[in-house]
Amino acid sequence: MSTSELTWFKSSYSGGGGDNCIEIAVRTEAVLVRDSKDTDRQALAVSRDAWSAFTTLAADARL
Repeated sequence: MSTSELTWFKSSYSGGGGDNCIEIAVRTEAVLVRDSKDTDRQALAVSRDAWSAFTTLAADARL
């Protein structure tokens, strides 16, 4: 499956001005992360477990 066939979601923390935005796409085996301003670059693939740990730590850091 190519990255153009995936459903990409923009981070809810991305600003309206278009700066510093990431998008993710969830696959069975991994979560893909890409720069929303440069979608032609290869996405970073991380395991679903690693993504879950990252988002948990990021949420805790905001508190």
